[in-house]
Amino acid sequence: MARVAFVGLGVMGFPMAGHLAKAGHQVTVWNRTRARADAWAAKHSGTVAPTPAAAGAAADVAMICVGNDDDLRAVVYGDDGLLAGLKRGAILVDHTTASADVAREIAGKAHEKGVGFLDAPVSGGQAGAENGVLTVMVGGQGADFATAEPVIRAYARMVQLLGPAGSGQLAKMVNQLCIAGLVQGLAEGLAFARAAGLDAKAVVDVISKGAAQSWQMENRAKTMIEGKFDFGFAVDWMRKDLGICLNEARRIGVTLPVAALVDQFYGEVQAMGGNRWDTSSLIARLERK
Repeated sequence: MARVAFVGLGVMGFPMAGHLAKAGHQVTVWNRTRARADAWAAKHSGTVAPTPAAAGAAADVAMICVGNDDDLRAVVYGDDGLLAGLKRGAILVDHTTASADVAREIAGKAHEKGVGFLDAPVSGGQAGAENGVLTVMVGGQGADFATAEPVIRAYARMVQLLGPAGSGQLAKMVNQLCIAGLVQGLAEGLAFARAAGLDAKAVVDVISKGAAQSWQMENRAKTMIEGKFDFGFAVDWMRKDLGICLNEARRIGVTLPVAALVDQFYGEVQAMGGNRWDTSSLIARLERK
């Protein structure tokens, strides 16, 4: 069992840290809103630290799960940041979906201090975090990965090292690009089915057994048809992720026409008030009155 710090107790981090405690690790948590950390400690076996640095002071492995590049830098750097508290030989694991550039930047700063770093964004959403079945895409050095992987396994069913620092974030970009196109295709298909006078649920029952089948169809088609978007991965988060993808694509000279278009469509969903709707709400844009 390891001494673990966990920084960031949002909808993903809260259950992920909980799985670490249930697995028997000694967990110390920090969250920007102290009440959230106190609620976690009341539910799980662990302690609350006053700063990220204090959380990481005794940690063998420190996890981060925050919102974006700026949030990440805020909890890593400075006198109160994780790097100020982590000892030489500790491993810093970042589960934030962020840019590959910030992953490489933090990896360099961490290595200067003798601290390992893994960029390790996750896929599986809130349900995956709560059920401990996330997919984790990892960038970093093999020795650091070997140390951290058994700890990460507390909330993951798939953990894979994909290359040097930044590789995890690049793989997450691929993940989000694939999802964006699938959700738009499913939204268009369902909207077409209803406009054509078909029973959309019956159609899904049939085509989900063939080549059109996907995780999105299996898990979101029914709720899309019912107009339920109050769960899962929010539109605001998807737009953040697609922005990261499009920026990286411009940097490496890759054209992503579908992703760029779907990003615009999500902007229209936001204009409809759907900022916190699930990403499957693309169908609401197609069927708005």
